[in-house]
Amino acid sequence: MRRLTRVVALAAASAVALPLAACGSGGDGGTGGELTSGPIKVWTSTNEQEIAWTKKVVEAWNGEYPDEKVTAQAIPAGSSSEDVIGAAITAGNTPCLVFNTAPAAVPAFRKQGGLVDLSKTFDDGEKYITGRSGTGADGFRSTDGDLYQLPWKTNPFMLYYNKTVFQKAGLDPEKPQLKTYADVLAAAKAVKDAGAADVAIYPPATSDYTNMLFDFYPFYLANSDGTQFIKDGKATFTNAQGMETLQFWQTLYAQGYSSAEAYSGDMWAGPFADGVAAMGVAGPWGKGQFDGKVEFGVVPMPTAHGKAADATSTFADSKNIGLYTACDNKQTAWDFAKFATNDDNDLALLETTGQFPTRTDVTDLASDYLAQNEFLQPFAASVPLAVDVPTVDGLAEKMQVFRDAWSSAVQSGKGDLNSTFGAAATNIDKISS
Repeated sequence: MRRLTRVVALAAASAVALPLAACGSGGDGGTGGELTSGPIKVWTSTNEQEIAWTKKVVEAWNGEYPDEKVTAQAIPAGSSSEDVIGAAITAGNTPCLVFNTAPAAVPAFRKQGGLVDLSKTFDDGEKYITGRSGTGADGFRSTDGDLYQLPWKTNPFMLYYNKTVFQKAGLDPEKPQLKTYADVLAAAKAVKDAGAADVAIYPPATSDYTNMLFDFYPFYLANSDGTQFIKDGKATFTNAQGMETLQFWQTLYAQGYSSAEAYSGDMWAGPFADGVAAMGVAGPWGKGQFDGKVEFGVVPMPTAHGKAADATSTFADSKNIGLYTACDNKQTAWDFAKFATNDDNDLALLETTGQFPTRTDVTDLASDYLAQNEFLQPFAASVPLAVDVPTVDGLAEKMQVFRDAWSSAVQSGKGDLNSTFGAAATNIDKISS
């Protein structure tokens, strides 16, 4: 199951004026009145494991606080979670909490006036969030420096490889050489020459801008020591590290080691799970998708010149908790959010879903569980190194500019990378925040 929901129509959503609910707030996310307690509603993702975790957390809360009953349901069906939430903000009928708020959607939701400023609304907002997530919380701050989302869970991406395919290609299936871009290209050539798999790596090939999170971005974060592709309002991908990553991917396509054709099945996990691709990029959730289908291993994201695992950044694929301004009983919503992210419930989240809570002490918190689940250990070690998308306005439009350049000059296997992405960076920098 794909953990990263599509973030669609954010630019359009951000332009919609929000009719304020009775206890809602303006665009600054203020409380709009006295904080009150009472029954609340929350939404979760449609993932079965998360639903099971939520059910237990809600039952525990309701048993202890019957006058502040929590009612939970999966996010209603729609083209994407973000579309559904954005429409609910416009209608003024969001639940109090959504345990599936994508960081990339936060700028648009905030612009709609839909999110509560946790830093200013609650006396312990900043203290609780930074106490749990440390400096990692800073990556989720909005342009005003405040937090409109509670960092919740993270899924560090790694490079999966098919051991059977590697063995057929004459590569070591237990200790693969995949530290550098040159290593990956050499492995890709061996796979192609041996006919061990159709392609070496097969990320989503469509022009949807969110697909950059499955090809360019995890490799770029690793190669650039965690530099987000927009920093201080400016595009960064034309730096030396970005150009190395772009050249690497252009070579993959030019040599036929990757395919620019849309995959006919599940385009995120399908190529690797089906044995079509020798390698694939995924978070710890990949294990559940690939078990019983292929024999696999994982390595940290490769870089241009090679880095130690404990110095290799990656994409976080985070989902966070949003508290929405239409909520009548915001104090209960905040108290429940803290309850759901306490030590016991954070550990239960990992044990139930295989996803890591966004906290500084995850390896200590889950030491016993990780000792029994060796496969998850490298992912746990990567939690402090995981970086998400920048929380900037106009993000969807900016990502699409990049993706259009990618389709033109990278997936085609030809084109002047410097001029194409130089122009893309210029256009992104001109987009109003």
